[in-house]
Amino acid sequence: MNVLARCVAAATLAPSLHNSQPWRFRVTDQEVRVYADHSRQLDALDASGRELLISVGAALFTLRLALRAQGWRTTYVLFPEPDSPQLVARVLLDREDPPPEAVTTLAEAIARRHTNRWPFADSVVSADAIEELRLAAADQGAALTIAGPVARNAILGLGHQAERQLRNEGRYRAELSRWTRPTPGRHDGVPPAAIGPWDALERMPIRDFGLVHPQPWRTNEFFEAHPTIAVLATLGDSPENWVRAGQALQHVLLVATRLRLATTPISQPIEVPAVRELLTDTAAGRWAQMIIRIGYGPQAAVTPRRPLSEVLKESDQ
Repeated sequence: MNVLARCVAAATLAPSLHNSQPWRFRVTDQEVRVYADHSRQLDALDASGRELLISVGAALFTLRLALRAQGWRTTYVLFPEPDSPQLVARVLLDREDPPPEAVTTLAEAIARRHTNRWPFADSVVSADAIEELRLAAADQGAALTIAGPVARNAILGLGHQAERQLRNEGRYRAELSRWTRPTPGRHDGVPPAAIGPWDALERMPIRDFGLVHPQPWRTNEFFEAHPTIAVLATLGDSPENWVRAGQALQHVLLVATRLRLATTPISQPIEVPAVRELLTDTAAGRWAQMIIRIGYGPQAAVTPRRPLSEVLKESDQ
């Protein structure tokens, strides 16, 4: 496997809605093209494709980081062909340059980052760690805001409201069934090992991936009483902003992983338009794109990935 293929393989480790992995790549000697795979769009949850592009943005950032860690400086262009919206980005190899230690250390976190749906410790996340996470979001043109106690409780309440509303929709349940159905050898979706326990007090609005295909061995656990909750927002709500949000999300998650923090992206409040409006400051042009739970937790389960042969096309093929 050549360097570019290895970097694409790293990019496929990015997070995505229901682990749908809605991306494709094409490589030449000096370029990697990143495509959105709309055949993997979740129509019930994501009719606009917003979360799909957040997922592709996360993969784009991971690709750029992996390339930099391999000694390549890159530039990239979003939506370079207006008539081909499925082509999300062209990543151009600029010149070779040894990567700084900060880059290689961050790249080492790519394979260790996993969504954690388990209870976190009641320990407070340090101010220094929070500042690093804020800077990671800002580096990609987004804003990360830590919710205070009142806002945190409101967000958790909105999360539960959104989760209840989604559960009552038949299309949502059918879609959830598709992506959580236990199938031997499948390379996408959320496997039983990654679902996590029940929240005994129903405090944390973590999506119940065991809703349609129950797991009788799941336990009831007590989640942290005062979670650290962050809102990731962008100035604007266009497809370019969604890709930017995805890059910022992955940068934040990887910095958190490097700091040995556990993370849980929480998207339900953003998936219900009426709830999302309550989290968005339209007067300031700031749109909420993702909620992130941050803390100290146990090691999370690995989720499967599609073979590289399914997502990568070489230029001469």
